[in-house]
Amino acid sequence: MTTSRECVLRALNFQTPDRMPKDLGGMRSTSISAFAYPRLVAALGLPPRRPRVEDTGQMLALPDLDVLDALEIDVVTILDGVTNAFAQPELWHEYDFNGRLPALVRHPKNFRTLPDGTILQGRSQRMPPSSYVFDEEHGGQPLDLSAELPKLDLQQFRQAMHASLIQDAQIVATRDLCRRVRESTERAVFFNDNALSAGIGIGAYSGLAIFPMLCLTEPDYVAELHEIATERALANIRALLPEIAPYIDIIMLTADDWGTQRNLIASPKVYRELFLPYYRRLTDECHRIAPQVKIFMHSCGAIYDLIDLIIESGFDVLNPVQWCAGKHSYRDWKDKARGRIALWGGGVNSQVTLPRGSVDDVRHEVAAVTAYLNQDGGYVFCNIHNILAEIAPEKVLAMYKTG
Repeated sequence: MTTSRECVLRALNFQTPDRMPKDLGGMRSTSISAFAYPRLVAALGLPPRRPRVEDTGQMLALPDLDVLDALEIDVVTILDGVTNAFAQPELWHEYDFNGRLPALVRHPKNFRTLPDGTILQGRSQRMPPSSYVFDEEHGGQPLDLSAELPKLDLQQFRQAMHASLIQDAQIVATRDLCRRVRESTERAVFFNDNALSAGIGIGAYSGLAIFPMLCLTEPDYVAELHEIATERALANIRALLPEIAPYIDIIMLTADDWGTQRNLIASPKVYRELFLPYYRRLTDECHRIAPQVKIFMHSCGAIYDLIDLIIESGFDVLNPVQWCAGKHSYRDWKDKARGRIALWGGGVNSQVTLPRGSVDDVRHEVAAVTAYLNQDGGYVFCNIHNILAEIAPEKVLAMYKTG
């Protein structure tokens, strides 16, 4: 019988698997809100439990193994030292988010509650009582067009990158964790760790309002910044990847959101000149060291016109397949990607059908979309981005039971 890992890898290698592989929580854009998660657990008839909130900014639950079993999920995750492949009770501590959600978090001391019920995380992230996620003003990236565009001091940036080089103790701990995960499961292992992050992105420095402008007005500055970040990433890849390659299947290399609801944030020319060469160096090195491991890019929005360049950059997998943004259908996305890059996500329109449609609407759309996206392999099923707090569990079940 084909294991979950074999099913995922066959799909990512454009071979038709025995069944369509599925993901929930493999990375921080394919998961489920911690507020929605207890309702899903109850709908599955499973024992109640406090959700483990690994990403406390987006308030995402780390799916438990019995939930993965019930939904026939084929992927487990490693997220900066945390996994759902087995219990890690020493990492988790109770916190109830001011009575709104009995949960487990890594660092409860990071939170404090204001008299109006707003919860603060760190210095500036806020979750009012009416919200289900943390946010901060202007996304923490204020924009003042009357002033000179802010730039990093590249010498200080170089020093910070050098200080973030992975250390021997971290390599040993990460290798041991990856080995234990591999030995504990037949699911595919999705590795997410800041140590192997590309460190570049259209909004990575100064934010989405400013950095695209710097790409146009200060291309030499951007090129030098990307060179520094790439050298750091290459050093970490060369140090860590040979140690963990036998135990993992997919690497999350970058979350680089290039799309709005209608268009690209920056032009393909900007991507080709200031991003593609650096991504290609990183993907080439990953493929040289670990040719069996698949390299994953997350990029939201209407990025259809960037797919060819993303393929040229050397990525094996593209997510979240937001075909409902822009002018192209899921059929167009599949036809562009077919046999060239695997698609991970896109299973249902997450902004219209999933929140506003009926259970039958969800079921019918998932059936139609996946029948096409799953042609010729090269597809792993999940929602377009995370399942939000307001989504009824019946719709989540309809997604996964149909897909």
